[in-house]
Amino acid sequence: MMPNRRLGLAHPCCIGLLFLLLLPSSVSVRESGHQSHAHLPSLKPHATLPLSRSRFSAKAQLDLTTHCNESCYHKGEDTDKEQLAFETLYADGSRTLTTVDLEENDSELHVRRPKVTTPRRKRLKRQIYGSDGRFNIRGDHFLLDYPFSTAVRISTGCTGVLVSRQHVLTAAHCVHDGKDYVKGARKLRVGFLIPPSVNGTKPGQAPMKKPLVRWVRVKRTRVPKGWIQGPQDVSMDFDYALLELRWPHRRPFMRLAVAPSSDSLAGKRIHFSGFDSDRPGELVYRFCPVEDESNDLIYQHCDARPGASGSGVYGRVWDDTLERWERKVIGIFSGHQWLEINGENRDYNVAVRFTPLKVAQICYWVHGNEVDCSQD
Repeated sequence: MMPNRRLGLAHPCCIGLLFLLLLPSSVSVRESGHQSHAHLPSLKPHATLPLSRSRFSAKAQLDLTTHCNESCYHKGEDTDKEQLAFETLYADGSRTLTTVDLEENDSELHVRRPKVTTPRRKRLKRQIYGSDGRFNIRGDHFLLDYPFSTAVRISTGCTGVLVSRQHVLTAAHCVHDGKDYVKGARKLRVGFLIPPSVNGTKPGQAPMKKPLVRWVRVKRTRVPKGWIQGPQDVSMDFDYALLELRWPHRRPFMRLAVAPSSDSLAGKRIHFSGFDSDRPGELVYRFCPVEDESNDLIYQHCDARPGASGSGVYGRVWDDTLERWERKVIGIFSGHQWLEINGENRDYNVAVRFTPLKVAQICYWVHGNEVDCSQD
């Protein structure tokens, strides 16, 4: 019987269980297909064009749900440079569109096609599958420790993950609906949790205060053109955005990696921590096996609720240089998707899968040049 996850990780049972879950798989032999330092395509800016100021007319949507049929479920790698062009929103409301050129190499990552499985019955309460498998993260020993310390709040109601000293990845739909920026993106902020003992709560004090949040303004937001195509064409394939903070933070951050096949993840599992709306003020961690994958999406049944969108989805990937399993961000949690395959309906929670082209794009956003992005 699973422990009561609403007790948080202060419960001894939960601490022991989490320790075991965060350990790498017992597999000691490196499987073929591990790519710790895959060479990335080179993305170079072509032209930057000024755009009119955003109207900030869209409403934030914390529970993104899309529908997919066989054509999108089985589609191949068809990303082009137009989709990898990107829009930049500045703190003063001005915008630019940057077109790019690509220099690809032969190290394309191939993945198996999604399996056709028995459809699951429609659930009344989406995004929670069976018994709730989420853990509340509490206490300094967890909130300030890696990898939980890399999770941050987004002022529009979503979650983000630290990927550099000054950059945060989140879901594109948290700041843009495909047509315009959401109202809250005008003064977008990123929130860092400050545990009770750090914000003045004395040990043993009851009731225990919830963590405070220190908010930092965002000076620049970048969204791929693949997302900005109008609501009727929005899919989850490009549901990611990068936020640049006004000043650097001092916390550890997670590095990006091209998403390998699930067979090359320790335990074939993914993990992510977010700020689910049904547990306000709490950081919530979960893990689950990958059910299936396409070129652009990771299909899974990790329990999640609105607010978790934008969480950094990570797995343990074998690093040939360090000769050990390393946690790497391989995607961004997006939301829920209904699949209609051969007249059968299936439901999944979905994460955007980081392909070599997407990692090259995000890396360029972070470093501002293609030289530093030649290696993962």
